[in-house]
Amino acid sequence: MADALFEDPLLATLYDLLDPDRSDLEVYADLFEELGATSVLDVGCGTGCLATLLSSRGVSVVAVDPAAASLTVAQAKPGAPLVRWIHGCAQDLPPLQVDLATMTGNVAQVFVDDVEWLATLRSIHSALRPLGHLVFESRVPEDRSWLRWNRTDALAVADVPGVGIVESWPDVTEVSSATVTFTTTFQFYRDGSTMTSESTLRFRTIAEMTSTLGEAGFELVDVRDAPDRPGRENVFIAVRRR
Repeated sequence: MADALFEDPLLATLYDLLDPDRSDLEVYADLFEELGATSVLDVGCGTGCLATLLSSRGVSVVAVDPAAASLTVAQAKPGAPLVRWIHGCAQDLPPLQVDLATMTGNVAQVFVDDVEWLATLRSIHSALRPLGHLVFESRVPEDRSWLRWNRTDALAVADVPGVGIVESWPDVTEVSSATVTFTTTFQFYRDGSTMTSESTLRFRTIAEMTSTLGEAGFELVDVRDAPDRPGRENVFIAVRRR
C-alpha cells in the first residue's frame, strides 16, 4: 500500500508542483547513457518524471508503481504514450529483459523489511538481461538528513490552479536504529484545511546494501556520490550476474 502522498488523487497532483526541480534526473539519464542502456525498468516510477524524460530521448521504458493516483498523473504527461505503465510492484512484473533497472528518489528506502527488500531485488534481477545494471540511490545514514525534515528547513509552497496556495512540510515522529518515520502535512490556505501522509524510510549502510545485493544475485560495482547532493546520497551501481 502506497503512502497517501502518492495514493491520494489530490496529493498526487500536488507532488510535482511542490517539488518542481527534478534536475537530479538528468544525472541518471546521463548515467544510463554511459552504461549503454536502451531499455529501462523504472521501479517506483511515481508521477513519471524520469520515465517520460527517458522516453523523450528514445529509450524504451517500462514503469511500475503501486500508487494508481500517481500513475494517473504520469499518464497525462507528454511522452507518456511511449511508456509501458504497470500498476503494481516489482513482483507483479511480466517477463522482461531490460538493459537497466532503477529506483530513484526514496524508492529503495521504502522497503523497511529485509524480506520485502530482497524480494524486490530478486524480481528486478529476473527482469534484467544477463550483465544488466541496477542503479539506485539511498541517503547516507551518517548524514542524518532527518534532522532537516521540519517546517523551517523543508517547507515547500505552490500556487496550484483551482486549489490556491498550498504549503507542505515534514515532521519526524520516530527515529530507530535504522528507520525514520515522519508525517508530511499539507496546508490549504483557501479553506484552511490540512491533509497528512505518514512515511517510513529504512537507512541501509553500504555494507548492508552490498550484502543484500549479493543475496539477490547482483555484484556491486560502484558507489558514487550524488552530484547534486554531495555527501548526502549514495548512488549504487550493481550488475546482474550471469
